[in-house]
Amino acid sequence: MQTLIYTLRFALLGIVVLDTTDLFAQANVEPTSNDQPVRPNILWIIVDDMSAEFSCYGEKLIQTPNVDALAGRGIQFNHAYVTAPVCSTCRSAFITGMYQTSIGAHHHRSGRGELKIELPADVQLVPKLFQDAGYYTSISGWPNKKGRLGKTDYNFEWDPSIYNSSDWTQRAPGQPFFAQIQTPGGKLRGASPEAAEKLAAQAKQVLGSATDPADVTLPPYYPNDPVLLQDWAAYLDSIRLTDHMVGEVIEKLRQDGDLENTVVLFMTDHGISHARGKQFLYDEGIHVPLVIAGPGIEHATRNDLVEHIDIAALSLGLAGIEIPKSMQAQDILSPEYVARDAVFSARDRCDETVEHLRSVRTANLKYIRNYLNQRPHMQPCAYKDGKAIVQAMRRLHDEGKLTELQDRIFQPTRPTEELYDLANDPFETRNLAGNPEWARQLEQMRQRLAQWEETTGDMGRQPESPEMYDSDMQVYVDGIAKRNKSPEHAQRIQDNIAQMKLWAKEGK
Repeated sequence: MQTLIYTLRFALLGIVVLDTTDLFAQANVEPTSNDQPVRPNILWIIVDDMSAEFSCYGEKLIQTPNVDALAGRGIQFNHAYVTAPVCSTCRSAFITGMYQTSIGAHHHRSGRGELKIELPADVQLVPKLFQDAGYYTSISGWPNKKGRLGKTDYNFEWDPSIYNSSDWTQRAPGQPFFAQIQTPGGKLRGASPEAAEKLAAQAKQVLGSATDPADVTLPPYYPNDPVLLQDWAAYLDSIRLTDHMVGEVIEKLRQDGDLENTVVLFMTDHGISHARGKQFLYDEGIHVPLVIAGPGIEHATRNDLVEHIDIAALSLGLAGIEIPKSMQAQDILSPEYVARDAVFSARDRCDETVEHLRSVRTANLKYIRNYLNQRPHMQPCAYKDGKAIVQAMRRLHDEGKLTELQDRIFQPTRPTEELYDLANDPFETRNLAGNPEWARQLEQMRQRLAQWEETTGDMGRQPESPEMYDSDMQVYVDGIAKRNKSPEHAQRIQDNIAQMKLWAKEGK
């Protein structure tokens, strides 16, 4: 069956066009024989801290011609969701094709200290599978700084030799490549108004203009404060600059003669870093763009639910590499694929902040389980509390200037369960968990999540050991000191660690 799928995929080769001046032009690909199909190159472009505010996804304030063109000639997935809304757990999941909760990689930046995390014996990393199949593997940033590998951020022990280099052009003649480009994306906007101003200047220099904060419309759960408006404008400009980078990558492929045989996959690692975005399970944190284009990919727009780990299985499938039977990712491009009717996400400790959240999302419903509901949504977290947008919201909270909806994240406790009717409440503002009219749906979603936790072996059901927490916190605190962070910042982290331990002792 694997051979049949492989032959089907390469019996017909598509034409792909990309960027504002048709950099893809026409990919004049010769049909290949069924017994000797040409193995495609696979290129992942993975972007940090960015939701789906691209014009092909409906954003009106900015234009993203390169990603739009990619979607216009390939497949645009409108309902792709990460299984983990923070960098390292997300990346640990997609590089293995496994739920991070199933492999012990669910705590952000864990296993970095004296105590280590080892992968289960039957879990293999995607680059190694490509390498074993004869592919050249690379990982870099953009622009590619020669010799420097790109972001990995895996929460387990791994062998760096799974990457041959940072530059796929170093491969042998005729050798296919599996490459990753890791870009800062939403991190470009920084955490302060000064950083936002700097990004606006960069946008003007590179793109000829910057987004005007006065034109920004924020989601209803954020106040129209000047700091937040400026930040969101900078965020949109980070998307425009990312789109420009995509055009540069495509031009590089074209100039090198690799474009016609390269499948390009564009995705972000989670949503925007904001109060309800990154680290949390609302759609702002878990909904991501996913666009795939290249030879053998016919143009389509798909509205079925997919998980970000699926890029592992589909990439292997495109290359004709056998997908490990233990891999939880699914080949969503396979003729045999049966569409999901639900996707699952999890958030656990992020830096010093202990958390335990789980969610299940169907086409029209979202269920969130707050296991540590006696703690506030916005627990103390040096990373988030250092952002000007969060500081502005806390100030408005203290001054009593937030609406009830905007103020919820600062309340001292949370509901144990949240249920949202996404068809009528896409911003997830009306919790129906306590509404008797929704009791049946609540019970169904509750059972659905519990079944997933059980069948996937969710390791987050047991709290992180104090020894592992202390091991990782030592590395975290030492790293802050090495980066010459202020004494106040270091003290804030220490205070937060003490708070986490106190709440745990109190049973919260």
